[in-house]
Amino acid sequence: MKEWVSPVYAFFDPTPHITEVGGRCAHEFKCRAKGCKATIRRFLDKKDARSTGNMHKHVKSCWVEDTLNAADNAKDANEVRTKIVGGILKNGSIMASFECKGKGKPEYYIPSPSTISRDVRLEYDGKINFTTDAWSSPNHRAFVAFSVHLEHNGIPLSLPLNIIEVAKVRNLP
Repeated sequence: MKEWVSPVYAFFDPTPHITEVGGRCAHEFKCRAKGCKATIRRFLDKKDARSTGNMHKHVKSCWVEDTLNAADNAKDANEVRTKIVGGILKNGSIMASFECKGKGKPEYYIPSPSTISRDVRLEYDGKINFTTDAWSSPNHRAFVAFSVHLEHNGIPLSLPLNIIEVAKVRNLP
């Protein structure tokens, strides 16, 4: 595994499964993209056992092509794992999740509250307050807004996170 320094390895689990298929040994690399269950198999008894062409082909179909291009400019798989792939896997943008999948296979991942809490604490060590507000506009369309309030370098900040239209309003009796 020390010889696996190509940046494309960062898009797959770091430790491959060693399998035997039809009496032939192979390494199976599992894709790290959320919702992707693909594995890339490389047979060890072939001349191109170290080729990463099939891995590149899968990454182009599963991830955004710009991500692969950025990875190719990195020095090794570790740099890609920490700076590029890790950031995309943590990206909270639903659109980014849709773009990472192949056409016709939209999926998204909603992290648990404990995961969000842990990630926020890793990035910001101060106190953070989240607020939610809901209202209906004069044309009877309902909206919900999410915002965050924090202090950064002694300056209070209030940032809107998202405003969404509620698809269906339910009035309780």
